Amino acid sequence: MKRILLFLAALLISISSIKAEENDTLRIYKFNIKEEIAPSVWRQTKIVFENAKAMNADLILIHMNTYGGTVVDADSIRTKILNSDIPVWTFIDNNAASAGALISIAGDSIYMRPGANIGAATVVDQSGQKAPDKYQSYFRATMRSTAESHGVDTIITANDTIIKWFRDPTIAEAMVDEDVYIPGIIDTGKILTFTTNEAIQYGFCEGKAESVEDLLEKANIRHYIIEEYVPSTIDKIIGFLISPIVSGLLIMAIIGGIYFEMQSPGIGFPLAISIVAAIAYFMPLYIEGLAENWEIILFVAGLILIALEVFVIPGFGVAGALGISLTIAGLTLSLIENVKFNFERVDGSSIIIALLTVVVSMFIGLLLALWGSRKLFTVSRGPLHSLALNTVQNKNEGFISYNNVHQTEMIGKKGVAQTVLRPSGKVLVENEYWDAKAEYGFIDKGESILVTRQESGQLYVEKADN
Repeated sequence: MKRILLFLAALLISISSIKAEENDTLRIYKFNIKEEIAPSVWRQTKIVFENAKAMNADLILIHMNTYGGTVVDADSIRTKILNSDIPVWTFIDNNAASAGALISIAGDSIYMRPGANIGAATVVDQSGQKAPDKYQSYFRATMRSTAESHGVDTIITANDTIIKWFRDPTIAEAMVDEDVYIPGIIDTGKILTFTTNEAIQYGFCEGKAESVEDLLEKANIRHYIIEEYVPSTIDKIIGFLISPIVSGLLIMAIIGGIYFEMQSPGIGFPLAISIVAAIAYFMPLYIEGLAENWEIILFVAGLILIALEVFVIPGFGVAGALGISLTIAGLTLSLIENVKFNFERVDGSSIIIALLTVVVSMFIGLLLALWGSRKLFTVSRGPLHSLALNTVQNKNEGFISYNNVHQTEMIGKKGVAQTVLRPSGKVLVENEYWDAKAEYGFIDKGESILVTRQESGQLYVEKADN
């Protein structure tokens, strides 16, 4: 009996220790930022925080290696981190430059691999040149306020009260502004970048770690479960489609498809290619928050005006010019990071680069369409020659044009509608059948008609008074 009691006691102790161990197990949600900070990373960040909340994660761990990216998306990510109820740690695996530095500083703890770097947060444009001072000023304040958000440690001594920042905002500002001078740390004329040891020394890093597992061990976290966010296939497709090269190719496909369809109306598949390319162009940009509804409407309105100019309005005038302008505007504005109608944080160089991308792609697309139409639709060699109308109707083979003089003689004469004119149909005038078109409205079969004019082999008629 005694042995049984001892066995049961040992079993209860074992079960209790297992439960205690389970209760001490941290649920960690890991997020890799190992690419340029862009709209796709911001969208993934939102998903990560939602998933972490749904799984009741105790910690979000960002595994970072980036040279930076867009200020707008970095600011959105850092705001998400600052407002998070779940602690956020960052493991810097080699690089946290520029936008990466801002995101790292926003977190609760930073660990760095030996040989890693953090800093160099000067704002630059897409050509790599330093952006105007108003952008630097904004980012300086953002870095400073992010460092300040972690609070201060007040030390009272016999002589004075010393306030020590957990992360010195002046140091954060020096990562952006070359004019900031901090004795013993950075001189003027240089942008601050910390090595791992320097970051630890000045409070911007909690410690060194060779890996995520090493980080958790040094943070005295023994029992944990790591669940890693893996981008879906859709996320990867979106990232691929919004790359500048692919965007340019899609614009070429849009223009080429429209041109082919105008050259050979009724084929269908060139227009289908153009529509698919337009969807592939705008859809990922819309999902990423770059393309606004009104920008897509501009593009569609431009295409409608171009179609009206080509098929309805003779010649080329205001509608065509306005249509081309709206089409270019819709494609261009979808590539820049404006927020609705606010362009305050969009620099001129971004607009120029986006405009050049669109215009050059459209021009190349048109040239390729012209070249391709000759190769594809040539009578003897083109693989699609059977879809093109290449037949020549020679006069010596019996083909003649319509008799313009005879048609003119019909003007002012009356006849009878032989079919319903809706608005086109057949009429009988002077015992001859003619193609005719009603000037306005419909004309029923058997009604009297009056020929008003002729144009391009066709009579124009209206209802005649009996």
